[in-house]
Amino acid sequence: MMRLRPGVYTALVTPFNRRGDVDYQRLRDLVEWQIREGVDGLVPVGTTGESPTLSFAEHEKVIETVIDAVRGRVIVVAGTGANSTAEALELTRHAKEAGADATLQVTPYYNKPNQEGLYRHFSQVADIGLPVVLYNIPGRCGREIAVETVVRLAAHPRIVALKEAGGTVERVSAVLTRCRIMVFSGDDSLTLPMMAVGAKGVISVASNVAPRLVGRMVRLALENRFGEARRAHLSLYRLFCDLFIDTNPIPVKSAMAMMGLIEETYRLPLSPLAAPLRQRLRQTLKEVGLV
Repeated sequence: MMRLRPGVYTALVTPFNRRGDVDYQRLRDLVEWQIREGVDGLVPVGTTGESPTLSFAEHEKVIETVIDAVRGRVIVVAGTGANSTAEALELTRHAKEAGADATLQVTPYYNKPNQEGLYRHFSQVADIGLPVVLYNIPGRCGREIAVETVVRLAAHPRIVALKEAGGTVERVSAVLTRCRIMVFSGDDSLTLPMMAVGAKGVISVASNVAPRLVGRMVRLALENRFGEARRAHLSLYRLFCDLFIDTNPIPVKSAMAMMGLIEETYRLPLSPLAAPLRQRLRQTLKEVGLV
C-alpha cells in the first residue's frame, strides 16, 4: 500500500489572468516556488483551487500542468472529488492516467448521501487504484464522514489518508484509536494540536503564502520538538486566522496578489475582499514578514 510522506501539502490556488482565464504559466511559476520553499506535496484543484468554477477541461488541464511542472520532485495529490460518483470516477481516472500520485476526495456535497452512500462512493473511487485521501469538511459539504465510516473505508488498500477539516482535534484521536490511516489537518490553525495526537502534517492554505514557515512548524512537530513548534504556531496563528476572514480562497488570493505572486482575479460568485478586511490582512502579512 502506498503511503503519503508526512509533511506540508499546499492546497494550491488556481491563478487567473485579468481576463479570468486560467494562467497556466503563473501556475507553473507557483509550482517552482513551492518546491524551492520545501513543501512535501501539492494539491491542485481542491477547495482552494476554486474547483467549483473550473470547467472539466480546465480541471483536467490544471492537474496535467502541475504534474508536468513537478516532474516527480514532490507528491501530487489531485483534487478529483465530486458530488456525482460518475464525475468523481471520470476525473480520478484522468488524474491516474496523467500521473498523479494520489487523489483528494471531498465528501459529496449538497445531495447529502447517507453513510452507506458515502462508503460506496469512496470505495468505487478507490477501486480505480489511485491512492485516496478522504476529505472531511462538513461545513462546506453538509455531511460528515462518520468515524465508523472512516474505519470501514480504511480497510480498503487504496484509501491511505484522511484530510480532517471538521474543526475538532477529538476526531483525530477517535480515528487513530480505531484504524490505521494517515491523518492530515485540513485547518491550519489546528495543525499543531492535531499533530500532538498523531496527525502527520497538513494540507494547507497558509503554505500558499508561507510555505517555508509552515513547513518549519510541521517539521519541528514531526521531530517531537513541540516547544519550538508551539512558538512557530503562535507566530503564525494570526495569519492562519486572517486567511479565513472571508470565504477561502478569497483572502489567500488577495494575500498572494499583495506579495506579487498572482493577479487578484476570482470567478463569480466569489468577489474581492472588502477594504477593511484587506487592510487587516495586509497588516498581518507585514507582521509575519511576507510583504
